[in-house]
Amino acid sequence: MQPGKVLVVDDERVIRSGCRMVLLERGMSVQVCESGSECLELAAEGGFDVILLDMKLPDISGMEVLRTIRKARPDIYIIIITGYSTVQNAIEAMKLGAFDYLTKPFTDDELLLSVERALEKKRLVEENQALRKELVDRFGFSNIIGKNPKIMEVFEKILKVAPTDCTVLINGENGTGKELIARAIHVHSRRAARQFIAVDCSTLSPNLLESELFGHVKGAFTGAVQEKVGIFELADDGSLFLDDVANLGLETQAKLLRVLEAREYKPVGSSRFKTTDARVISATNCDLRSLVEKGAFREDLYYRLNVFPIHLPPLRERKDDIPRLAYHFLRHFCTKTGKCIDGFTEHALEALVNYDWPGNVRQLKNAVEHLVIMADHQILDVLDLAEDLQMKQAWKGSTIPKTRLELMAAKKRFLEQTFAQCEKMFVIQALQSCNGNITMAAEKADMKRSNFSALMKKHRVSVKTEVAKAE
Repeated sequence: MQPGKVLVVDDERVIRSGCRMVLLERGMSVQVCESGSECLELAAEGGFDVILLDMKLPDISGMEVLRTIRKARPDIYIIIITGYSTVQNAIEAMKLGAFDYLTKPFTDDELLLSVERALEKKRLVEENQALRKELVDRFGFSNIIGKNPKIMEVFEKILKVAPTDCTVLINGENGTGKELIARAIHVHSRRAARQFIAVDCSTLSPNLLESELFGHVKGAFTGAVQEKVGIFELADDGSLFLDDVANLGLETQAKLLRVLEAREYKPVGSSRFKTTDARVISATNCDLRSLVEKGAFREDLYYRLNVFPIHLPPLRERKDDIPRLAYHFLRHFCTKTGKCIDGFTEHALEALVNYDWPGNVRQLKNAVEHLVIMADHQILDVLDLAEDLQMKQAWKGSTIPKTRLELMAAKKRFLEQTFAQCEKMFVIQALQSCNGNITMAAEKADMKRSNFSALMKKHRVSVKTEVAKAE
């Protein structure tokens, strides 16, 4: 840790010299001056951690110097030096942002204690800021890749809800990144420096999950040989992420509802309530509304969790982000493995884009990791994808080609098979968005009507059938 740098500002030479000597002996770097104007010049140059500032200076009042420095350099901690008769002014200075004040005459120990407290406070604030930056870098938007309008809408919702204490429900298919979004909400909130705890509600039995969430007292059940602190207590003042919340039993749902409404709960086996200020962010890949209608999920809890819903689109609905994600994961795993792979061929990228990715972003990430591990050349091609277990079904049982001509034929067949489905969905989506109006659909797709109609005929797309499906 660097020694603190202190500026002593006082028009009395004995005060300046005495403070300088005491602080130098403690290993601090010390500079002195006797006027307010000189203090402002030195403070503007930067580098000081703490300023010892006399309230009565020959040119500018200490109060005015304090106001100016606090506005220009809020990172500098100011300790006021005051006579007994001006203690009231020192209190006013504290309201303006001074860290502490010393009343003349003060002892060496009082001086050291005040300055060291200011330096420690500054260190903790800077560490906290560094930690917050690290969290934002790791779990902020820079780590959530995408420019598709649907994912940009998710970013906008995160920025709006994060500063609040609102309960959030994230809905999306497996692999869409629900926990990543929950962490982004946490690191952009006022709770960022506190705990973020994630619980998978599908991995524990109802009894164990209740004990995990709320804790238990000694002797609450067989095997409870000592008291256990629950996750709601650990996450106090922080954020609690409940993944797969649809898997909660009805009894646990009732207890969770009480926590959300009254901010209190009882550990298993206890007769006393505890309180918590944990922010709850939940996630599900199910339609909770339909579970409510079936009686499998409490309606009152559904409304309490669904205060601010965020829907994560599946990867097949934002195919334009697939190349960005693929290259992001490629760089990540190249760094991790030490390999040097320049990228994908055009045909390989087309194949990635045209694949449906039922496992969403998680599946794409795993596929790229497998490709990097197996690759022995600098450019990944379609055949590399075919060797990946997740992509083999697109070959429909074809054998690996043995000659260049067979390779080219396989590549053509592979692209035709995967691209045909994407082309058909493109036509259907355009028609459905325009309520079956072929002219409008063609214009929206930036195509001539004749070319659009040709695609409809090619893929046997019926206006009547597709509009009926959309309705």
